[in-house]
This record gives sequence, C-alpha cells and structure tokens, in this order.
Amino acid sequence: MSHTVDSPAVETAAPRPGYGQLLRTPRAWTFLVPGFAARQPFAMLTIGIVLLIQHTTGSYGTAGAVAATTGVAMALCAPQSGKLADRVGQARVLVPGVLAHAASVAALIALALADAPLWTLFAAAVPTGASVPQIGPMVRSRWATALAGSPGTARLLPTAAAFESVTDEFTFVIGPVLATALCTTVHPAAGLGAEGALTLAGGLLFAARRATQPRPLSAGTGARGARASALSVSGVRVLAAAFLGIGTVFGGMQVSLAAFAEEIGSPAVNGPLYGVFAAGNMLSGLAFGAITWKTGPRRRLVLGYGGLTLIAATLWAVHSVPLLALLGFLAGLCIAPALISGYTLVDALVEPSARTEAFTWLTGAVALGQAAAVTVAGRLADAHGARAGFLVPLAGTGLALIVLLSFQSKLLPRGAGHSAIRAMGHREPAAVD
Repeated sequence: MSHTVDSPAVETAAPRPGYGQLLRTPRAWTFLVPGFAARQPFAMLTIGIVLLIQHTTGSYGTAGAVAATTGVAMALCAPQSGKLADRVGQARVLVPGVLAHAASVAALIALALADAPLWTLFAAAVPTGASVPQIGPMVRSRWATALAGSPGTARLLPTAAAFESVTDEFTFVIGPVLATALCTTVHPAAGLGAEGALTLAGGLLFAARRATQPRPLSAGTGARGARASALSVSGVRVLAAAFLGIGTVFGGMQVSLAAFAEEIGSPAVNGPLYGVFAAGNMLSGLAFGAITWKTGPRRRLVLGYGGLTLIAATLWAVHSVPLLALLGFLAGLCIAPALISGYTLVDALVEPSARTEAFTWLTGAVALGQAAAVTVAGRLADAHGARAGFLVPLAGTGLALIVLLSFQSKLLPRGAGHSAIRAMGHREPAAVD
C-alpha cells in the first residue's frame, strides 16, 4: 500500500516513542535549556511594546501599529535569517543578531520614554523586529539533525514537534504574565527591558552550543539547497498562508484582552487571561504528542483550524472575565494541533538543507499575521471597544481555513516513502512513556 499524508502507517506492533525517550537523545539537553531561555523573551515582545507605547501615547491603535511594525520586520527578515543559518551556521547568525536586538530594544525604550516623535518609534521598531533571533526554528532544526541518524530515532520527530509546540506555548504562559506584571507593578518599560536582556543572555548561551547545530551548507553539505528557497515548495506557501491565521489569533487576543482589562478597570487581569489562553495551547500540545492518531496531519490541521474558527466566532459577544477565560482556554486547545501538524508536514515537504528556512517562513507568517491583527484590533478597540477587536481572530482563522480546504493537495509529501524521515512525517506515532 502506498502512503499519503492522511494514510496512517500500520505500526501497531512497534512501541510508540514518547517524551521520555525523546529527552534521552544524546546531547539534547545541551541545546534545550539555553534554547528555552533564549526564546522566552519572544512571548514578551509584542505585549511589552503595546503596554509601553499605550502608556506613553494613550492609544492602543498607535501601540498596535508600532508593535505591528516590529512583527512585519520580523516576518520579512526571519526567513532570510533562517536561510543564512542553513548556509553558514546558526552561531554565526545568532551572535550579531542578539547584540543588534538588545541595542534596538534599548533605543525603542529610550525614545518612547522621551516622548520622541512618533516616526522615531516606528524607525526603532524595524531593527527590533528584524533582529529577533529565530530560536524556535533553530531548535527544531537541531532536533531533526539529532534524530536523523537511523529509522529508530527518526520515528521521534513527531514527538519532537509536539514537544517543541508545548515548549513554545509554555513560554506564552509565562511571558505575557511576566511582561504584564513588570509593566504594571515595576515600570511601563520593565517588560520590554526584560525581553531585551533575556534575549541577549539566552541567545549567546544557545549560540555557544555549536556541537549540536546542523552542519552548514558552506561546510560541504551541498550547493543545491543553498540556491533553492523553501518557499519554492507549494506546500510551504500553503502552510505559511494558513499560519497567518494563527498569528491573527495571537495578535488579536493580546490587544483585545488588554483593551478588555482596561475597560473593566482591572489592567492586571490581562496577563492571567492571556496566560489561560496559552495554557490551553500547552496542555493541548502535551496531549497531542501522547496520542496515537488514526488520521494524518493534513486532516488534523483542517480540524484544528475548524475548531479555532468556531471558538473565535464567539469571543466578541463575551462580557465576563470567567467566560472569556474559558473561551480563551478552548481557543488555545485548538491551536496546538494546527501548529504541530504544520511543523510536522515541513519535514515531509522540504529537503534538510532548507529546513531552518522553512520553519522560519512559518514563524514569520505567524509574526506577520500577529502584526496585522495587532494593528487592526488596536484601531477597532480604540474606535469601538474591545469587543470589536475580537472580530480579528475570527476573520483571520476563517480565511486560513478556506485556504487549507482549497489547497490540501499541495501538502502531499515530496518523495514519500523514500526516506525514513519523510515517511515518519506523515505516520506520526507518538506516546508518553
């Protein structure tokens, strides 16, 4: 029988790989710990900018626009950073990047507190976003390198994808709560300042772990991958378009929850509300990696977006904190299946030489969707209140669902059945030890 993405392989006789087995991968902890520290600040960046700029200007629309500029700059530069990391090595890209990011964040804070002209805030936001280190894609690429040695270890790649999604969402449980607490109890600039400091320290530590980074193309892994962009693969373009929808959920929720908390006179509740949303995502990711699925990742991707669109359709009508927390939690439950399925499909769609770049296209798409959502939701919240801002996630996820339903055939794996990693990308067996 020939396998397709949605035709699960029959592997019931083999033990299912779990998180415990994954974490026993040699040298995995040497990049996991610094990688977690380095990507933690990413969850603090947008909310840190929004809270600081809203404090200094009094406008969520202006704050959202500045944050959106950061997101657009990241979305445009992240894939180029990933492609360069594939070519010359992660450390050579990370070190100057984190130094530039820390300097740009410091400049943005200084300009905002000095009531500098608005155009200077946008000017500082561009290098701030462009220099955001792509730690998540780099960690995923290191997992793929560490697990590619044999079919036995390659079977752990779906588990690694689930683990990385959980790790990402754990940062979004901690990051917004931490940034909000710092901004509301210490100083309006404290959240963004902590983001810059953590990025610098964590990024340099991660860059120092050179032994686990994928071999760069310049070291002789092939010239073909250096010439071809991951975006030339139609499936990557479809996934990138779909991931814009997830970005609209992140951005729309951040701004709208902040505006909602302001409206009810309890700005400090914003952090916990967003933390509950991210906690749903994290718990869903844990469960997702523990289940042996009978359906392939294409179908799970569509189902995840369908559920997310359904939940997003109810947010605008909510007025109470407990109900909004519940719906946010349910929305979070739907995000992890979509993210994990999308990242798993990347391994089946692109060559290893373009893997980091492909991951950064998806991460950049999330950032771009988040940037657009922050801008639109901020304007709507200013003009019509927080309820209007919640319409943004609905529009974004609805459009993404239409894209997926229309172009599912583009997500078929390249060379399915010709390598263990490609086949594993759509079999996806995973269980908890």
